[in-house]
Amino acid sequence: MQIERRIIPQLSSCLVFAVIALSTGCKQEAGSMPAQPMPQVEVVTVQTQVVPDEPEFIGRAEASRPVEIRSQVTGILKAVLYPEGRDVKKGERLYQIDPVPFRAAVASAKAKIAQAEARVVQARQDLARVKPLLAEQAVSQKDVDDAIAQELSAHAALEGAKADLIKAQFDLDNTLITAPISGIIERSRYYEGRLVSAQTDLLTTIHRVDPMYVVVNVPETFILKRRRDIEAKRITHPGDYQLRGRLTLMDGTVYPQEGVLDLLEPGLRAETSTRQTRITFPNPDRIILPGQFVKVRFTGDTKTNAVLIPQRSVLQGPQGPFVFVVNREEKIEIRDVVASDWKGNQWLIDHGLNTGDRVVVNGIMQIGPGAPVTAVPWVAANTDSTPSRPQ
Repeated sequence: MQIERRIIPQLSSCLVFAVIALSTGCKQEAGSMPAQPMPQVEVVTVQTQVVPDEPEFIGRAEASRPVEIRSQVTGILKAVLYPEGRDVKKGERLYQIDPVPFRAAVASAKAKIAQAEARVVQARQDLARVKPLLAEQAVSQKDVDDAIAQELSAHAALEGAKADLIKAQFDLDNTLITAPISGIIERSRYYEGRLVSAQTDLLTTIHRVDPMYVVVNVPETFILKRRRDIEAKRITHPGDYQLRGRLTLMDGTVYPQEGVLDLLEPGLRAETSTRQTRITFPNPDRIILPGQFVKVRFTGDTKTNAVLIPQRSVLQGPQGPFVFVVNREEKIEIRDVVASDWKGNQWLIDHGLNTGDRVVVNGIMQIGPGAPVTAVPWVAANTDSTPSRPQ
């Protein structure tokens, strides 16, 4: 027991000395560690500028002149005279309606004209005979009046016969159907032996494809916002019919020809709440086809006081896009923004940033809200290669 009592105080003294030694060592080690430096971030200072404002929409190509080919007369289709699906020239023969009954109608009309001319001669001679007899009172005034009426009636019958000949000749001429315009012709819907009805049966359609129309339905919401921006002078607008169109095909190919806006429908379509816009594009090489979907970018408007920042500085959060900004206290704060459009490798910011704001571009992974930082200017050469536009 005495040995144990002697050992315990000795152990206690050792433990105390050990704790003191460890504490002293820790304090010396902590005191020797250098202070952590503030993280360095690269920032871009916001400046406003004038940039093109070029909204893009999906459009659909249409032939500038789709012409339906119908027969002017009712008759038997005798021949189809054109190669289907090919180019046709104005005046080229397309269809032949059996002309035999129409030639007969022309001959009959000519015979009626001859009969009417004979009646005119007879009526003129009758009137010439009765007029002198009236002075001798050999005939009554009624006889003279009847002769005058017969002459007038004969002339009227002659004019009617001539009109019948015009109609008969018109029908005969229209038994041969020719192309009213140049363009690409569809397949024939009817062939030899078919009875076709005048103005009813559609035989085929010719499409004029140079130039081509591209029709775009612009949403009402965009129209209202654009009008407010123009009135507030945030956008410089040269006038609707001064706008131009640039076209991109669905495979990403940029169409080389520029289009001209040439039609704005006066009202909105109730079923879609859109306003129809038409742009005319030259199409000499037949690259654009009827029914083709394309992307149309309207050019001509410019946006004043525009804010552009690198795309890598815009992050996506639960509430939408945001950026990190270095405030006057050299600390990080979060700023919600509205990123409306993509300009190369930059975002166009509509709301959330002001001139002079310093937006963090590089070093984002080592910072957080309220963290003190050292801000240095961002150099554009540090950026990665330009990414493709998000879809």
